[in-house]
Amino acid sequence: MIPAFEAVVFDLDGVITKTAVTHAVAWKKMFDEYLKKREGEHNEPFSEFTQADYLAFVDGKPRYNGVASFLESRGISLPRGTPEDSTESETVCGLGNRKNEAFNEVLKRDGAEVYPSSKKLLSELKEAGVKLGVASSSKNCKAVLEAVNLLHLFGARVDGVVSAELGLKGKPEPDIFTKACEILGADPARSIVVEDAVSGVQAGAKGKFGLTLGIAREDNPEELLKNGADFVVSDLEEVNGMKGLDQLFLKFRGK
Repeated sequence: MIPAFEAVVFDLDGVITKTAVTHAVAWKKMFDEYLKKREGEHNEPFSEFTQADYLAFVDGKPRYNGVASFLESRGISLPRGTPEDSTESETVCGLGNRKNEAFNEVLKRDGAEVYPSSKKLLSELKEAGVKLGVASSSKNCKAVLEAVNLLHLFGARVDGVVSAELGLKGKPEPDIFTKACEILGADPARSIVVEDAVSGVQAGAKGKFGLTLGIAREDNPEELLKNGADFVVSDLEEVNGMKGLDQLFLKFRGK
């Protein structure tokens, strides 16, 4: 079959790979260690970094923006610093680099796992000649895709590294998704965004994509729908392959 859409742009963590859990663990390790340090140095009562904090302030955002957003929620003000800051620097970028170090340690130790339904749909779309892109805030996107042998499927990769090089705004702005479409030579109105983060579905809606499909990995379908998802599933298995995806696109296109 020839689908009505011409491209699909996937988020990585929580959509293609199960690395969202790895990121959440790395964020918690870094923030809890820092907050305990502040308790000793500034006499601030320790309050742990929670999953609710991860979803509200960090999930889907560029790393340093996530650090700044969470610190602001706790009333903590630090210098921004620069991406070159060491992991010992008490700056937003320094803390972000500590988190990245923790993530890479876990990735090296445990590897990455792919959602079977996502891999199956990617293969079906690729075989049908659909243009595929991956858009992620992570600077580890390429390393993760190489680790699971999926990098070759994508005609466009717009991640944290590319965003920094091009000066693109992170989610919830649509820049990384629209840039992926530009690289693919696809019209966002005839393309689909697949996301699991609130900031990601907000970006899909702002970018006026033909369909923004949410995946409720955190049992949060209502929140995803409220923030811009046209349709929400708990796993891509529920979509029923390319045929089902095409039906959803036709249903919501021009909404």
